[in-house]
Amino acid sequence: MAELPEAVWWAAAAVLGYLIGAINPAAIVSRAFGIDLQRVGSGNPGATNVGRALGPRWAVLVGFLDIVKGFVPAFVFGVLVGQTAGEIAGLATVVGHITSPYLKGRGGKGVATTLGAILGVQPLLAIPVLIGFAIGVAFSRRVGIGAVVGAIVLVLSGILGWVIGWTDEADMWFAIVLGLLVLSRHVGNIRRAIDGLRQ
Repeated sequence: MAELPEAVWWAAAAVLGYLIGAINPAAIVSRAFGIDLQRVGSGNPGATNVGRALGPRWAVLVGFLDIVKGFVPAFVFGVLVGQTAGEIAGLATVVGHITSPYLKGRGGKGVATTLGAILGVQPLLAIPVLIGFAIGVAFSRRVGIGAVVGAIVLVLSGILGWVIGWTDEADMWFAIVLGLLVLSRHVGNIRRAIDGLRQ
């Protein structure tokens, strides 16, 4: 895009992505019903917990909005500025989602927003990720474990894509960092899964 230095566009992508990502549909929807998600289920302001509080329809809506907010900044900056700017915007959106300043540093676990960011700039990566997620849910009956499996698949797909020349190094790091962000938000699920295997 026009005449401004690339670094300026990258900074804009990071700032705007973060601020958009920090908007939390789960908190907005639940507050409209007078519900504090911190006092429901896991206490997490995300689609799964909205499902516990308000039912599956609202969970689907929140999940969709989280995907959209990850997709739009990544797609727009990717198209108007370039692939790297789109990936920066996507990453920043996920960081904003999980560390929302509007929620005093709290946030969701970033799964749906991560999917949106991937769809915005690297849509083919979504295929193995969704397959991994589905397998994880099918075997564990838990969305959190599905998210962990999907995140691991995302990291491995990013590395494999770079090794075989399907993607470049920036794409690889985009996938790795996104995957690690999601995994960092699911440490409890990972520990419980390990404890379950030990029993």
